[in-house]
Amino acid sequence: MGAVGRLGMKRVSVIGLGKLGAPMAASIAARGFAVTAVDLDPRKVDCINRGVAPVKEPGLDQLLAEAKANLEATTDTVAAVSKSDVTFIVVATPSEEGGGFSLRYVLPTCQAIGQALARKHGYHLVILTSTVMPGSTGGAVREELERASGKKCGVDFGLCYSPEFIALGTVIRDFYNPDFVLIGESDPEAGKTLEGLYQQICKNSPKAARMNFINAEITKLAVNTYVTTKISYANMLARLCEKLPGADVNVVTDALGLDTRIGIKYLKGAVSYGGPCFPRDNRALAALATQKGASSGLAEATDKFNRAQIKSLAETVKAARVGNAAVGVLGLTYKVGTDVVEESFGLLLVRELSAAGIPVIVYDPMADLECAANGLGDVRVARNTEECISNSGVVVLATPWPEFGQVPADRWSGRDTPRVVIDCWRAFGYLNEVSGVSYVRLGYGGPEQNAQQKRKEFSSQVPA
Repeated sequence: MGAVGRLGMKRVSVIGLGKLGAPMAASIAARGFAVTAVDLDPRKVDCINRGVAPVKEPGLDQLLAEAKANLEATTDTVAAVSKSDVTFIVVATPSEEGGGFSLRYVLPTCQAIGQALARKHGYHLVILTSTVMPGSTGGAVREELERASGKKCGVDFGLCYSPEFIALGTVIRDFYNPDFVLIGESDPEAGKTLEGLYQQICKNSPKAARMNFINAEITKLAVNTYVTTKISYANMLARLCEKLPGADVNVVTDALGLDTRIGIKYLKGAVSYGGPCFPRDNRALAALATQKGASSGLAEATDKFNRAQIKSLAETVKAARVGNAAVGVLGLTYKVGTDVVEESFGLLLVRELSAAGIPVIVYDPMADLECAANGLGDVRVARNTEECISNSGVVVLATPWPEFGQVPADRWSGRDTPRVVIDCWRAFGYLNEVSGVSYVRLGYGGPEQNAQQKRKEFSSQVPA
């Protein structure tokens, strides 16, 4: 029996209006479901009820306009669950010191859901979307729902663990078009119901991988940890290519990607991965393996190599710097299309340079720059791209925002000495032809001139 047949009406509650929860609520409502969104932050609730995006995500404002007739928000979890048939839990699970994930927001949410279930008649499906440590869904989460409701999981209500594999900046597209949906189920009926629900919400008819809780929880961590290992492998190749004249990591990885056993996705040698998922999922899997007495060597090596990329580029910057020139860092978000700077390469590089006493100037078109730069030492925030460039002797293109490439070529040129531009993503190759610019692209072994040689030639052309 599908979702509509099992539930009767298409009524959904989404608890948590953060970077994932808000787009999820709007996406489900836009597909014709009656959605009640919940958050303890009155500002976010007010935004949803006014049709305004409570978080920055491309396309969310437009989607909220489409979903307006089917979407409402409240701070009352019990009320929202009481008037729905399906509840998604999308609250934060902060990383703990040992690498695991905290349930300090999940369990109070489960308590409120359980209180609503105690008063309800009929079947209700609870879906945990937040990433948790293996053993959590069938352990503390299920126990709290049963305790608060006085009902039996798998009999009186269903429980599923179903995390999303999305990237900030493309959340809506990724949610509607997943490669597959991962479902950990308390019982076959719960899994079948959720699979039917996804069939109505998703636009690409994805395959469903249904299994028990523990396997689903491991799979979520394993997917992201595999991707981080692949990213790090490409970065290792990039660092090797930089040491070999004529080597180009783009050529190498493009060829590797033709092998169907490898594939091209996430195989672009550049800089360290960051963001709210990859680093912490990798560390969580390593912590789990260590805790259970299994080998965690590969996950630990990936994390160690990833952290080393920051220091490696910092040394490259120091070697290219002349005198007391400031270093400009263009891009602080962990990727294009989002305002998130959590564990981003740009921010970590700024921290490393600032700690070494190097003056830094930063700019990013979406990040909260003042907040990001707070506590980083001698860091200046530029008003725009050109201000960051003109006040820097070395410029690092840390995030390849398209607007950086719209700066006129002559604005990149140095005055008395060539301005060193380090292109981490090899996205602005035209700068290699610009006079007064010493262009360095990561992952490339030449024949671009090194900064010292280009400075010497440039100085001979500048009138005394």
